[in-house]
Amino acid sequence: MNTVSPLGAQAASAFVAYREGDRDQLRVLVGLLTPLLWHTARAQRAPQHIAEEAIQTAWLRLVDSAATISDPKGVVSWLVVTVKRETWRLLRLAGREVAPEAGVPDVADEVTPESLSIATEQQRVLWRHVEELPERCRALLRVIAFAATPDYAGVAASLGMPIGSIGPTRGRCLAKLRTALLTDPSWEA
Repeated sequence: MNTVSPLGAQAASAFVAYREGDRDQLRVLVGLLTPLLWHTARAQRAPQHIAEEAIQTAWLRLVDSAATISDPKGVVSWLVVTVKRETWRLLRLAGREVAPEAGVPDVADEVTPESLSIATEQQRVLWRHVEELPERCRALLRVIAFAATPDYAGVAASLGMPIGSIGPTRGRCLAKLRTALLTDPSWEA
């Protein structure tokens, strides 16, 4: 049975409304899916500027191709695949792959006084332990942590995982993280 997640259904609805002329729905679609697309690009080990360019290009391609997308329920997967391919293309053009910075969440790439004041000691301890997890766990937890309602089809496409393995893998990753945090004397539960 092919079911659409709540995020996928919201995205499909916004996309249909956008195609039917409600231009404000593109803003809704961008708000819904940009966190997932951001983590899709960063999971490809793209630095911030390449991730931004890949995501912007994907949105432009969506606008240009909106009429040719036959199944609105597939807009999440279409965007995820587009971001992955564009990220790979840009990385090839850059001639190298760059790993994300360790120790801070990917959404905080630009260090400002405000971002430093927000990053409490607990957050630093948490992200230090997240960075010590295997790559697959780090990628999965980042995508799920920053999506309000994760779209498992989009997450599966983004990370190259079967949909059925996302929940169990997430559980194992969270258990590893919980164990690491509970054994760290600097962590206050």
